[in-house]
Amino acid sequence: MTSQPSSTSKVLKQLAEQNTEKVKLAITDMDGILRGKMISFEKFAAVVEKGFGFCNVVFGWDAADLAYDNSLYTGWHTGYPDAMAVIDLDTFRQVPWDNDTPFFLADFRDARGNDLPVCPRSVLKKIIKQATDAGYTPYFSQEFEWFNLVDNTAELYAGKFRDVQPVTQGMFGYSMQRAAQNKDYFNDLFNLLKKFGVPLEGLHTETGPGVYEAAITYSEILEAADRAVLFKSGVKQIAHNHGMIATFMAKFNENLPGCSGHIHQSLWLKEKKQNLFYDKKKVSGISVLMENYMAGQLACLPFILPLFAPTVNSYKRLVEGAWAPTTLTWGIDNRTTALRALPGSNQSARVETRVPGSDCNPYLAMAAALASGLYGINNKLKLKTPATTGNGYADTKNGTLPKNLWEATQAMKTSSIAKELFGSAFVDHFTASREWEWRQFSKSVTDWELKRYLEII
Repeated sequence: MTSQPSSTSKVLKQLAEQNTEKVKLAITDMDGILRGKMISFEKFAAVVEKGFGFCNVVFGWDAADLAYDNSLYTGWHTGYPDAMAVIDLDTFRQVPWDNDTPFFLADFRDARGNDLPVCPRSVLKKIIKQATDAGYTPYFSQEFEWFNLVDNTAELYAGKFRDVQPVTQGMFGYSMQRAAQNKDYFNDLFNLLKKFGVPLEGLHTETGPGVYEAAITYSEILEAADRAVLFKSGVKQIAHNHGMIATFMAKFNENLPGCSGHIHQSLWLKEKKQNLFYDKKKVSGISVLMENYMAGQLACLPFILPLFAPTVNSYKRLVEGAWAPTTLTWGIDNRTTALRALPGSNQSARVETRVPGSDCNPYLAMAAALASGLYGINNKLKLKTPATTGNGYADTKNGTLPKNLWEATQAMKTSSIAKELFGSAFVDHFTASREWEWRQFSKSVTDWELKRYLEII
């Protein structure tokens, strides 16, 4: 009997036939920023099975490459050694806007060869295993809103970060006119991302100057998270090629709507093609399992919020009347609640978690959504209140979300639920990184302070 070639040999054969000279490898850090390197094909062939060393500082610094001073995992006290990263061949793509350069994502391992507890992609894989062990196949997708700005990077770094110009003016949600005014960029986003293995279900202008929204085609959850991470990085690169800066800040301007990163999700029996969130016998169409899942998310939300809202800026979006939730609520097709239930049909029934902003790390946000949903299923939690109808901002019966990053981080840091869901090693490392983030903000002298106090005080 002839043995089948391995995935490794297939990939190496394909790349060799393409006369590949170099390969891109990448991971995400705690903030969901894609960090990586380019290596020669010869180096890739040598490490594709055994893994390669990648400096563990990527889990020891912030978005500005400033080293944490409160991390146990790595720091000056460890000397910032290499961690072992292992290439996931299933993530193979070619970058169409970079001469089809081969591209792969990687996961980190600890010294014993186990998943590294602080690696965001590994955290998600841990939660996925819990779902599959219970017989569920999670299908997820994420949608993003983001601002597109005229690229004036030199001026920004000369101290004029307030001097930014959107590529179009006016609110113009769902505008065919505004999309046509930047049609080359608009079409490149749709076409190039599809070639990159990040297919979009839809792309349109959103309300606000220079704002677009894209919905990524749904898939099994790990692929969905990979697509979301690569979407954000890909959009930034394509935007740069068109003379633009794409920003996924949750709240770019206090006078404009924030940018969301809503997560759509459902659990399936894969073999039977059965959506477990749908019950045709119920008037609402919502299954008991879906109720348990939503109840779990609502119960856990106050203790895992930094996974959905990881930056100081995240909480500028989570304010009343700004198309982002502030209360622990659920509703059927209600865009003012934290959870929007869309029972529809066997094909489309899903939960939309509306808390995440576009600044979230998709691996951690999806891990949070799935883990808290499974918590509700495992504990057979019931929804405490009926579906909210009308204004969810006014429905405070179940409580409200923490108001800032410090408050949310302290709730997570001391939570037994968070540690049960994600493990103490991850919770301790992640919350320390969020405390660092808050400290960096707290010592900064802002434009607001200067305008308010400089002359009058």
